Amino acid sequence: MNDPGDPFESATSFGAFGLFDARDFRLTDGRDGTAPATAAARWYFEREVIAVPREGLPVAGYARRTRPLADIERWAREGDGREPADYPPLVWVAAPEVVHEARIAEDGRRLETASGSVALDLVPRIPLNRSYFDASSVAFFRKRTLRARGTLGPARFTARTLWPSDFRLGPEAPPERPVDANLPPGAALRARMREALRGGAEAPFAAETLWQRPGASADWTGLPVLAFLCNGAQGDDDEAHAGHFAIATGRIDARGDIGDWLVNNFYSLDVESEKGILAAPAPLDNYQGDLNAGQSWYRPTHVLVTVLDDARAAHLVQSALLRLFQQFWRHQLVYDHPRDNCTSMSVDVLRALGLPVPARGPTAVAGAFLYLPIDALRQRSLAAARTSYDYATADLTRLLPAVATEDVFAALCACITGASAPEGRLAQWLRADVRAIALLRMPQLPSSRVVGDAPVVDLAGYRARVPRDPAQHQIVPVPARPFPETLRDDDLLPPLPRASALAERAWRALVVGLVAIAAILLVV
Repeated sequence: MNDPGDPFESATSFGAFGLFDARDFRLTDGRDGTAPATAAARWYFEREVIAVPREGLPVAGYARRTRPLADIERWAREGDGREPADYPPLVWVAAPEVVHEARIAEDGRRLETASGSVALDLVPRIPLNRSYFDASSVAFFRKRTLRARGTLGPARFTARTLWPSDFRLGPEAPPERPVDANLPPGAALRARMREALRGGAEAPFAAETLWQRPGASADWTGLPVLAFLCNGAQGDDDEAHAGHFAIATGRIDARGDIGDWLVNNFYSLDVESEKGILAAPAPLDNYQGDLNAGQSWYRPTHVLVTVLDDARAAHLVQSALLRLFQQFWRHQLVYDHPRDNCTSMSVDVLRALGLPVPARGPTAVAGAFLYLPIDALRQRSLAAARTSYDYATADLTRLLPAVATEDVFAALCACITGASAPEGRLAQWLRADVRAIALLRMPQLPSSRVVGDAPVVDLAGYRARVPRDPAQHQIVPVPARPFPETLRDDDLLPPLPRASALAERAWRALVVGLVAIAAILLVV
């Protein structure tokens, strides 16, 4: 804790990490062998500031020798999902100090706080990162107060995260503006999100209420939330037109601050991100505003927020996601873009807990199967053709963040306002506890980065944005990050075969059969 009156405070001396009191945590890094996180989890954060629960608090576990979703389903079946909630094994806070309601000076070189000013430095740009904070960023932030995470030195503050204080929800409900009732819920939400982006990715922050329970109070102070973040498409990365998806939990702050919400960010562990992104639970201000890794520096974001009268549904989802992180860090679950990605992992957990998120289904199955050998010849790569097949046969709700957001909204509407009571536990609790559903629009923060766009909603839209000439594709090559064999548990089950592997076997069997028939006919 800093001296009285010092605006710079320890990241664990106040506030929250989602549903958890930050004072229940202590700061450390991944080299701390006394931390409750597994060695596999800590390996990714050896040089990163993390918060871990204090001794004696219940930490999310996992089952050995079982598939992750089977583990979650059994865990949810055997417990009631209520408090005491499972604490995160770790929270990636990235920096030890936090300052509220600060301002960047006109020249961008000092941070002005309630007790004076201090020289301002920024963490260095990661070499592979194509963009960074620039004069347009200074112009944006000097007009508003901000929250910053960083490291305070004797005479300087080195900022790691910058987050606008006016990006708020509550404590009073924002203006009510229901979606078009003449459209299916998913289509109505898509229209609203696209309408919001007509002003561009840099349109101002906005909050609106899509639905609220009749007669419910408009004072949301302290209420828990279960939120779904849909980050848009990047403007200069042809691998990122689909966007990104994550689930967050937290409470509505008395000031409306959303930076303390805990975002569950699933991201590939086996490559070193050009932005320094690590898969972990992280405070929303860090997830969105980290100067290298923050999503808001790359694209616009929409957040679908369920405001709850009881925290049980949010605790259930949060604890289940933490179990999935345990399996993910130890590589029982491996990131796979077509099959096991940020969207599918999140949607699968919701379904496992009893929220019947509808399945949009694959783009094409029969066509993808027939095209598989042709595509292999065209690309001169069976591996590339198999990847294309896996994308074409994936459920779009598990594949594309925008589609998942629409279908989650449809599931919420069905379980809250439907004529019949839902069967799943999560759906039942949401039906009873949801007070309102809100939508937030977060602009892309100004920087040297090209402005992003709305995320695509089908594979045809993705192909339309990618240059036809492969030489013109904008892709940042990233180095691999091999997981140490010494940290690999001996109980891990082998991965299930991908859909393309089964299709390839079918084609091989078909070709062998045709050759055999031809040979028989020749002999006869």
